[in-house]
Amino acid sequence: MKFLVLLAFLAIIGSLASALFFMLRGGQEGKGRSGHMARALAFRVGFSIVLFLCLLLAWKLGYIRPTGIPAGA
Repeated sequence: MKFLVLLAFLAIIGSLASALFFMLRGGQEGKGRSGHMARALAFRVGFSIVLFLCLLLAWKLGYIRPTGIPAGA
């Protein structure tokens, strides 16, 4: 489970880096640049939603459990 979460976070960070690259890279018209950047950001949103849903599913199936904050701390 830790491996899948780590992989999802790496995909999210990679997508953000890709969007930054396309934003900073100069283009003749700017249209191609913004299209690539929008696609990379859309992938980031998709990866984030999938990660959230996988965490909810893992909690529901009992793979992970919330521990909370101890009351006596």
